[in-house]
Amino acid sequence: MDRSTKRLIKRIKPGEIALIHHCDLDQVAAKGLIEKGVSAVLNCSDTFSGTYPTPGPEILVQAGIPVLDGIDEVWMDVFSDGMTVWMDGERFGYVDESGKRVAAGKGNRLTQKRLSALTKQAHDNVEQALEQFIDNTLSYAAKEKHFVTKPLPLPELRTKIKGRHVVVVVRGANYKADLRAIRPYIKDYRPVLIGVDGGADALLDNHFTPDLIVGDMDSVSDRALCSGAELIVHAYPDGKAPGLDRVEKLGLTAHIVPAIGTSEDVAMLLAFEKKATLIVALGTHSHMVDFLEKGRKGMASTLLVRMKIGTRLVDAKGVNILYQGKYRRRELTYLAMSSAFPVIALFGINPDFRHMMRMLWLHLRMIFS
Repeated sequence: MDRSTKRLIKRIKPGEIALIHHCDLDQVAAKGLIEKGVSAVLNCSDTFSGTYPTPGPEILVQAGIPVLDGIDEVWMDVFSDGMTVWMDGERFGYVDESGKRVAAGKGNRLTQKRLSALTKQAHDNVEQALEQFIDNTLSYAAKEKHFVTKPLPLPELRTKIKGRHVVVVVRGANYKADLRAIRPYIKDYRPVLIGVDGGADALLDNHFTPDLIVGDMDSVSDRALCSGAELIVHAYPDGKAPGLDRVEKLGLTAHIVPAIGTSEDVAMLLAFEKKATLIVALGTHSHMVDFLEKGRKGMASTLLVRMKIGTRLVDAKGVNILYQGKYRRRELTYLAMSSAFPVIALFGINPDFRHMMRMLWLHLRMIFS
């Protein structure tokens, strides 16, 4: 159990029931719970409020994971990790020390019928939600424009960015698939790799080592922090940096950058101000649903940052949809087969070629034996 779903995902084990407090479950959290193999979800909030369209709840339902939401928040304090909890229809409870099943209460089961009704409600509300989101964004953009009109207080870095491409990986929708899709680009151009919090773990999972990790350090693993990357803790504008405590407990050092906005805003501004020639963004948050899922009522800082970095930014969010590689393996197989025919024919009619191929084969065996 955890009030932070992204923290819970890091430690929950397959087959366990996830107890969360997460209104309008976002897509990344839903996929994370599925990947961890949870058996069910108990939510002390509304998994889908119907305020705006969010794909997370539908992803869980389609995966066949039972979801019971709207349960009393008191159970966040009563239940603890390791307790045996059960769920039956709309009822849930726990097993006491004697092995007896104890009923705890009821919740609202997220069925396909209820999901459809809430989806319709969300689409009916989307215009109002968008209007409020725009008003909030423009209001804060006017107050926060100094965030981009003045340079960030950036430290000197050992990582050289000037004149290079930069890839910024954020823990956002489909960020893992997008990262896999641009693997050839990363191998060819060897850009500076910046992981924003949990984005650093995605880089490691794909056998890339982050050069920089930027964030408040709440969702990145110890493995990533200890990977040798240069660490930049995103602090509040007043200089307070709660994430620094975690870094120091690991015996590591970090730069501190106080700034408003999100950590991905800071990462992209850092790349821009350090004179990167191209900034490729993966998993970044760029529209209303993205920000509402994060609990943000507007996107002022992100709007301002994107206005500033302009043409240097390539938003690769969703690039995996454009290139699925559906036919690539089959086409390569056909190409290999067609290329083999002249080789086989030459092997059959030319004794000198046969001798050369045998010698090459023996030589290769000696090298790899």
